[in-house]
Formats: sequence, C-alpha cells, structure tokens
Amino acid sequence: MNLEKKIALVTGAGQGIGKTIAHTLAQHGADVVVADINENAVRSVAQEIEAAGRQALPVVVNVVQLAACEEMVKNAIERFSKIDILVNNAGITRDMVLLRMKEEQWDQVIAVNLKGTFNCTKAVLRYMFRNKYGRIINISSVTGAMGNPGQANYSASKAAVMGFTKAVAREYAHCGITVNAVAPGFIKTAMTDAIPDKEREAMIALIPAQKLGTPEDVAHVVCFLSSDCASYITGQVIHVNGGLYM
Repeated sequence: MNLEKKIALVTGAGQGIGKTIAHTLAQHGADVVVADINENAVRSVAQEIEAAGRQALPVVVNVVQLAACEEMVKNAIERFSKIDILVNNAGITRDMVLLRMKEEQWDQVIAVNLKGTFNCTKAVLRYMFRNKYGRIINISSVTGAMGNPGQANYSASKAAVMGFTKAVAREYAHCGITVNAVAPGFIKTAMTDAIPDKEREAMIALIPAQKLGTPEDVAHVVCFLSSDCASYITGQVIHVNGGLYM
C-alpha cells in the first residue's frame, strides 16, 4: 500500500478516527491536508505528521459550507498541485429518541454528516476528473446499515452516505476514480471510554469478536482503498465491526 507522492485530504482529522487515518496515510507515504473545525487540533496533527517526515497542510473548515470546502481545496491545490485521496470523515452525533429529538438536532447531523460529504466531494471531484484519477473514501457507520435507538438522525445520515457512495461511484468509475465507504462498528475512542463499564460490556457482548475495534482497524482499510491495490474496487461498503453486522 505504497502512497508515496500521493496527496490526501482528510476531514475531521483533528481527533479520533480521523486523526489516526491522517497519521496512517502519512506512514504509508502520503502528504496530508489535515482538515477540521478545531484550529488547535489541526495544527497539532499537522505538526506531528511533519515531525514524522511527511508534508502536512492544516486547514480549518466547516464542511457544512460549500464555499469553505471549495476554498480549502483551492488552498490544497495551490500547495500540492493535486489531491489524489479524499477521506470524508467529519461527523457529529446529536442523540435523542425521535419523539424528543429537536428539529435542530436532526438538521445539524444531516448537515455535517451528509451535506458535508457532498460539499467536499463536489469540491475535490472536478480536479480528480481533470486528472482522471482519484480515491474517495466516505466514513459511514454500522448504524447506517442496522440502525441504533436514539440515533435516527445519525443512522439516516450514514445510510445516506452509503447511497451517495454508490451513486458517485457509478458516475465516475470510467474516469479512474473509485468511491467507497468504510462503516466502522463500535470503535475504542474517547467517546466509548466515557461509557459506563456495564454499558460498554453490554456493547462488547453483541460483537462476535468480543472486543471493540481500534481506530487503526479503520485506518488500515482506508489506506488499502486509497492505494492502487484497490483500483478495481468501487461502490462498496466495507464493514469494520468484528462481526456485529454481517
């Protein structure tokens, strides 16, 4: 999975799974545009990547705004001349059972998780189309396939990302551009660490592998799909969930 001379743009790269994806792409040779809404986080991650010997461009962006995404891509092209890999990882949760869910909670999640994916893909795609090459990886979720109580908004957004992935894959496969999705299950992050022990044990009991996944488990699949090893794979949803959903 040699990514030497490749340029990757990762949204939501300031923390969690996105941060690990950015680092792992860099470890495989890519230079990385580190994008997130948190300025301190993007600068920190970019510094870490450069300290490890790769180039990095920190970009503060709100993916809900198309103009901001277009400006981010413009800056990345000015710096690196191209973007080979886009990882749409930025996402939020606003959990609540449906009868108590506020319209604002629904709109916020759909805006970031779905519209943000559309905005970044649209902004990058014109350059990939021109170069007749590209790897787009959208981070979905197991909840998009099986649902989850209290997450109607999140599940809907992630299911929509799967459909978006397949449609765009069909549109641009003839241009040397692949579009795939990775759907993580329960991954060990700061969020799952904060869950009470009994609840976390109940989560793990549902997983045939009997353990939580790690951000690295997700990042390795993203790297594979980013590489030329996966040049004949497009329109697919790769589940990384220890057997939770099959």
